[in-house]
Amino acid sequence: MVMERLYLDYNATAPLTPGARQAVLESLDLFGNASSVHSEGRAAYALVQKARYALAALVQADSDNIVFTSGATEAAATLLTPHYTMGRKPLFMSRLYIGATEHPAIAQGGFFAAAAQIKLPVDANGQVLPEKLAAILAGHDKKQGLPLVAVQYANHETGIIQPVAALAEITRQAGGLLVADAVQALGKMPLDIKGGGADFLIVSAHKIGGLKGAGAYIASGSLIRPRPLMAGGGQEKGLRGGTVPVQALAAFGAAATNAAERLKQDDRSAALQSALEQGLKKLCPDCIIYGEKAARLSNTTYFSLPSIKAETLQIAFDLAGIATSSGAACSSGKVGASPVLAAMGARSEQGALRVSTGPATKPADIARFLQVLQKILAREAGRAAPQ
Repeated sequence: MVMERLYLDYNATAPLTPGARQAVLESLDLFGNASSVHSEGRAAYALVQKARYALAALVQADSDNIVFTSGATEAAATLLTPHYTMGRKPLFMSRLYIGATEHPAIAQGGFFAAAAQIKLPVDANGQVLPEKLAAILAGHDKKQGLPLVAVQYANHETGIIQPVAALAEITRQAGGLLVADAVQALGKMPLDIKGGGADFLIVSAHKIGGLKGAGAYIASGSLIRPRPLMAGGGQEKGLRGGTVPVQALAAFGAAATNAAERLKQDDRSAALQSALEQGLKKLCPDCIIYGEKAARLSNTTYFSLPSIKAETLQIAFDLAGIATSSGAACSSGKVGASPVLAAMGARSEQGALRVSTGPATKPADIARFLQVLQKILAREAGRAAPQ
């Protein structure tokens, strides 16, 4: 009997939610251009606006402050620019301060020259300490321009949650802006852009069960905006040109609605995480679970086993029908040390494996994962035993 494959890589991407799938199917009949004024165009535009309202509700934002993009990478490229406006007044951001454990889309620094990028150190748990940020920004020369700070709400590998509200307050006191990468946090923890401090959020549709190729940046207010990356035909109020992808945004809106409904329910993922990590320690008492003592997403476990390389583990699990990850999906195929672990001061020659659960994950799935791991450990021990 061939067992059904088990997917435990939700931080890389999530399967389409039933609601998103249905939204796509229904939207296929709305072929009008959302920028057109005729009935077909207005019908398509209404679907885009429905998605905008759903996403706004998920992060407690004003719908007018959402700018749709082709994904989180484009949103990051738009926001990581020295050039902003406050109304009609230009704002120049002279330095970009980036958390040391950021996703590559942020870590590359956008349109800032390398000399204008400053890495923010993290502690052993992978968090940017507010007092460290305050000390660094105290040395910022405002005569040259304002500081722009970019940090994640939650890390893509470890699931570690940053103290965004505190970091945003410090940034604001220094006269700067804070961009928060909420790609992993969206739908997994409550977000409130008005109460959470960030000036801008970056989000992606496919991480919450929408289609790939849709994302957004979300502003906390209506006054400050980055210079458009693409002017085009003036879509998105002139802030992002290009024909609006109606089907992708219909799915995004439905996925956002699904995510909001899940957040109102009990967090099943916390129990799954506890069972997984207790099982890991039982099978391998000297395993390392990164960020174990810090605030983390309840769906994410990032761990190392001292006796087996993470790459070997990942392949073994895949052959056993279980999908996991040994790093960011955008870096798949690249074998090397995790820059996230390096920034945390963690030295793991074996690398680390990430297990990330989702709405469809069941306790039986965690039990199956641990059973397979037990077999892998036994097999590796047999190979290591003297002949």
